[in-house]
Amino acid sequence: MPTIVHFEIPADDVERAKKFYSTLFGWKMEKWPGTDGEDNSSSSSNMGYWMISTTDSNGNKASIGGGMMKRQDHQHITNFIDVGLVDEYSSKIEKLGGKVIVSKMAVPGMGYFALCHDTENNNFGIWESNEGARVQSKSHALCLTSIWTYLT
Repeated sequence: MPTIVHFEIPADDVERAKKFYSTLFGWKMEKWPGTDGEDNSSSSSNMGYWMISTTDSNGNKASIGGGMMKRQDHQHITNFIDVGLVDEYSSKIEKLGGKVIVSKMAVPGMGYFALCHDTENNNFGIWESNEGARVQSKSHALCLTSIWTYLT
């Protein structure tokens, strides 16, 4: 059964949000290599992205983690659901009255995702794990942290 496997938290002030969530829940945050976040351009390499590690009540690493980045426009917390095959579920979403807003894109070495709206216009992502994932063209070389600008 598909389940939530990743979440993203956009923040107006990333340092403040990191402090809030790490103090509140004990989450660990680590800068994702290759994201410097030093300028305000829309380039994915300049967005700054922190991977979030969560733990269960016993302090063991949880099966779900997330990411944090500077908020883009009207971005909200987004859940990503592991669906096995992004192409298959993209078709199902459309047939059920939802919309695929950003078609299947690669996160090299990790998998593929697509961004969607449900029938109530809520954002969510679908995820397919695949270590062989490769970017097919420069137009698909966007990072998770920059694509939400398409949704606003």
